[in-house]
Formats: sequence, structure tokens, C-alpha cells
Amino acid sequence: MADKQSGRNGSTIVHSRPRPRQPVAQARKSFNFRFILSEIDKPFLILVLVLLVFGISMLFSASYATSIDEFGNGYHYLKRQTIFASIGVVGMMVFSVLDYHFFQNTKIAFLSFIFALSLTTYTAFFGVSKADAKRWLSIAGFQFQPSELLKIAFIIIFAYILAVNFPKFKNKYYATVPFAIILASVCGVLVVQRHISAMLIITLIGLTMMFISDIPRKYFWGLIIIGLILAGIAALVLGILVPDKFSYISTRFQSWTDPMSDIRGETAQTYQGLLAIGSGGLFGLGFGQSRQKYLYLPESQNDFIFSIICEELGFIGAMIVIILFLLFILRGFYIASRSKDRFGMYLSVGIVMQIGFQALLNIAVACNAFPNTGISLPFFSSGGTALLFQLLEVGILLNVSRQGNIPK
Repeated sequence: MADKQSGRNGSTIVHSRPRPRQPVAQARKSFNFRFILSEIDKPFLILVLVLLVFGISMLFSASYATSIDEFGNGYHYLKRQTIFASIGVVGMMVFSVLDYHFFQNTKIAFLSFIFALSLTTYTAFFGVSKADAKRWLSIAGFQFQPSELLKIAFIIIFAYILAVNFPKFKNKYYATVPFAIILASVCGVLVVQRHISAMLIITLIGLTMMFISDIPRKYFWGLIIIGLILAGIAALVLGILVPDKFSYISTRFQSWTDPMSDIRGETAQTYQGLLAIGSGGLFGLGFGQSRQKYLYLPESQNDFIFSIICEELGFIGAMIVIILFLLFILRGFYIASRSKDRFGMYLSVGIVMQIGFQALLNIAVACNAFPNTGISLPFFSSGGTALLFQLLEVGILLNVSRQGNIPK
């Protein structure tokens, strides 16, 4: 049995001695606030803090000119990001001690997913429109993207179902239908919202989590094939019924294949981003010395911040960023491998792959290795709510690491 000590509000503080664990496949039906105070994964924590400080520093440089142009204050984006980072770090540490099994609860898993999906659906029709895409919700003058919350809720619900249903995966119903329904509902909402990048990331996260589970491969690949066929049919029908609404997809593919075709129009962002990358050379122009950030490169503080990193810090700086994300993924997988149960493993893999896939796609877009999808670089791009949610997810990972460090 674990050593327990009463905390405030009737909570329980659990120290380093292990407690009898509930069977993995059994759903938790009651809320269970427990605080885990065992050793944290220090290398992973240091890595995250390095990414955070590095990211805020580069955001300040990349956003300085845009801040002056839009707000008359070169420190606007820096101040905003720093505030959210501070809140996020506090939240990260709180989540690092809160037992992650709190989320392995039928009500928590399903209600959080339904709430996030409903909020994203509402935003798709009544949200704030930017560049013909309704991805933002404004509350009391504060804007955020509900899709960021949906990513976390999606990972939780997938991890929950995978952990609870794994003894039944020989039955194709349990191995496919729940995941197909969830993926279809999420993808449908994000297509209406014109948030293709989020749809792609969530799909990749879900498939990765399913791939590492005990789902028979014939059901897994069958689900993918059927999904691709249905997606193709849906794209064809939408292309016929509402061709104007999704014409931007073909435009972006054309811009991807020929980034110099319209450098003052559709391909301006990609073209200017490639100029920034090419200007950096091996060692870069120096921190703060970017030329493209002076209103030549749109969204230099957000989607194309990696181009500014390349311009100012060169190939060496770009490789440092890539290596940091690779280390994040590897250490995250290490934490997942040491998880005490399947739910912790699935949860860890989902979080790691969300940040990993997002970083990969952002860098690929900046280098024109992938069509422009409007996706941010985790820990670097401007976006307070996105950074906040990312740090909260890191907190969950750190709690998994705490429980993985408890001696058996």
C-alpha cells in the first residue's frame, strides 16, 4: 500500500510507495483527485524549458516589426506570450502532480470530448472569421481556437477507449467502430471550419495511437482503406456541390508546386519564407538581424517563424531546433514506455505525437516540402492559448513520468 497523507479539500497526497493498481481495462466511474510527489523526469523538464525560453526569444525577434506596425509597440507579442507561458508553466507543474488517472474516467473522457467538439462546431458557424476561415472564438475580447482544446480531448477519449476496450479487440466492432465515429465527427467539423492542418494532425495522432495498440492489423488497415475511400467520395461530392468553398485547397497545391508563380499574391508567403531560409546560410545573419520580418514575410511571428530562425541563426540554428524536437519525441516515448498502465502509455504517445507532428508539418511547410496549411510551431509561434494547452499536456506527461519512477 502507498503512504497517504491528507491534503486540503479532502484530497490525498501520495508519496513514493506504490499502491495496488486498478485493472487497466476497468473504467473509473468516480472522480479521484490524487497528488503524486515522486521524482519527476528532470531531463524532459529541462528540455521543455529550453524549448520554451528559446521559443519566446525567437518570437520576440520575429514579431518585433509586426508588433510595431500593428500595435505601435515592439514588445506586444513578447508580453502576451510571456504571460501565457508563465500561466502555462504554473499549470504544467500542477498537472505534473495531479494523478493522470483523473482523466481515465467515463464522465471526464466523454464530457470533455463532447464539450470540445461542440465548442469547435459552434465556432465553425459563429466564430471569428480570418482569411475566410472561422477557427477563433471571441469571449470578452479574448480570442482562442477551440480546436486546441479538441486536440487534448481527442487524445484523452482515444486513450480511454483503447485502454478500456483492449481485451475486446478481437471483435471488429470494438476495434474499429468507436474510433471511426470519433475520427469522422472531428474531421467533419474541422473541414467545415476550414482547419485542414488540425484535421490532418488529429488523424495522424489517432492512427498512431491505434497502431501501437493491440488492434489486429487487418482491422487497422481496413479502417484506413475504408476511411480513404469515404474521404475521397466526400471530397468529390463537396467539389461538385460547393466548388468555391474548398477551391483554396487546389490553389495551395498549385502554390506548393510552383512557389514563384505569383510572388505578389498567392505564393508571396511561401516565396518570402524561402528567401529568408536561403539568406541565413550556415550561421545566419545574427539574432534580431532578419530582413524578411520587416513586413515582407506574412505571419513571420506565427506560421513562418521557422523561416526567421533559419535567416537569423542559419543552418546551425535550424538543426538545433530540429534536434530539440527529436529529443522531445524520444524522451516522450521513453516516458510512455515506462508508464504503469496502458492508459498512461496511450496518453503519453498521443501528446508526444501531437507536438511532434505539428513541429514536423510546420517545418515542412516553411521549407515548401508540404503545402501551406497554416500551422504553428509548438513553443515558438505566437498563440497564447496554444502554448498554454501545450504546457498543460507536458504536465500530464510529467505526471506519467512521476508514476513511472515509483519503485515496484
